[in-house]
Amino acid sequence: MGQIEWAMWANEQALASGLILITGGIVATAGRFTQWYFGAYSIAAGVLICLLEYPRGKRKKGSTMERCGQKYLTTVVKLFGPLTRNYYVRAVLHFLLSVPAGFLLATILGTVCLVIASVIYLLAAIRGEQWTPIEPKPKERPQVGGTIKQPPTNPPPRPPVEARKKPSVDEEEAASAGGPQVNPIPVTDEVV
Repeated sequence: MGQIEWAMWANEQALASGLILITGGIVATAGRFTQWYFGAYSIAAGVLICLLEYPRGKRKKGSTMERCGQKYLTTVVKLFGPLTRNYYVRAVLHFLLSVPAGFLLATILGTVCLVIASVIYLLAAIRGEQWTPIEPKPKERPQVGGTIKQPPTNPPPRPPVEARKKPSVDEEEAASAGGPQVNPIPVTDEVV
């Protein structure tokens, strides 16, 4: 059984917590809570987290499904270099961003989710994982002459080679003679 790639789970958790922080911040700010400025902070922190976490990292084994429009944010995240690649930095950043949002009831759920994402990123960093961007693979063009070996001899649909019926000697003689074929099943016509 393979090892778990913790960074993938942390990425999903952090992206969801960023969206939850934005939602809680909107509720706190629009509802004019007594400490509404923590709601405004949560909106800004949630947007920053979503921008940082939207590009998925490449998995070590297997294929990684790229998010829609990820390539544009990937170039921005790559610009920050080791600050965004290192999961220790992400774990500390997420933890520090979650602290002020914890003082308001509307954003407490986003805070808890972000702390959980921070712990998962710390675990991923301890295991030696790091963020690598998903690079587009260069498309290989097939060689025209190298792909076609022999043109087909019989028209489609073609059964598999094993299922193709080889004509018997009697059938070959009947086909070469050009005579009428005899139906082995008796046909009766009953009109009611």
